[in-house]
Amino acid sequence: MDIFSNDRAKDYFLSALEEKSKKLKMRILAYCIMDNHYHLILQNSSERLSDFMKQLNAQYGIYYRKREGGKGYVFQGRYKSTLIQEDRYLDMAIVYVLLNPVRKGEVFDPYRYRWSSIHEYFSGYDSSIVDNKFVEGIFKRKERFKELLNEWMNKDIGVKNTKLGGVIGGSNFIEKALKQFNRRKVKTKSKRRRKEDYIFEPAEEVIRRFEEDNGIEIQDINTNTIKGKRLRVELLILLKDKAGLKYTEILKYPLFYQLKYSSLGKLYERACEKMKENDI
Repeated sequence: MDIFSNDRAKDYFLSALEEKSKKLKMRILAYCIMDNHYHLILQNSSERLSDFMKQLNAQYGIYYRKREGGKGYVFQGRYKSTLIQEDRYLDMAIVYVLLNPVRKGEVFDPYRYRWSSIHEYFSGYDSSIVDNKFVEGIFKRKERFKELLNEWMNKDIGVKNTKLGGVIGGSNFIEKALKQFNRRKVKTKSKRRRKEDYIFEPAEEVIRRFEEDNGIEIQDINTNTIKGKRLRVELLILLKDKAGLKYTEILKYPLFYQLKYSSLGKLYERACEKMKENDI
């Protein structure tokens, strides 16, 4: 049924998505809201995917019933989830979701569809819902992003069925995912997971540990030296990956005052590439 039948309903759902993703620390990479369903690509960064989906669907369900009446669940059954490998598989999945309105015949150009995250990439600003800078780092250039949109316009994406559910990825990735899944099953039976194992850490705690590990307070770091620049990059990665901060939030710290918004993204991308090359 058309449960997102007008702009007001879709706008409310986006507000709920923004609220729940911040509350439960979920990193949203892409979204697309159609009249009768929605797609999300996200990183289960807090390991609370089930709670996130329950709360998101419940909040929208209450809104829908108040407006449309009726009884019972609005979303029937459990959500359908697919595990996605990084790199080119994640590229494909993001593009595939953004092309959903084209496949459904709503528009011929995905940029003409208002209710997807396609307008938030390479926009020059920090999105309040999706981690658009992270996605931009995946595609590198807007031209490549558009090329992939054109390439996948009439293609289907292959989802492999496993005991984990649907998986988009190579055979080695599936094998590793199955091993990790089996290890987690054993651990959760015998050991209770600590809170810090499944949620972003407070930025203050990340900074405190960084200062302790390096024997220096961040206000004393001299970024005019090679060592100072290296330490700044290390803290940037920690604040992005461990604390889950966006670039606009990182720029509020004095250590990063001298940098431009666009420079942070480039520094982060280069550092991540170097870490991959060195298998760190």
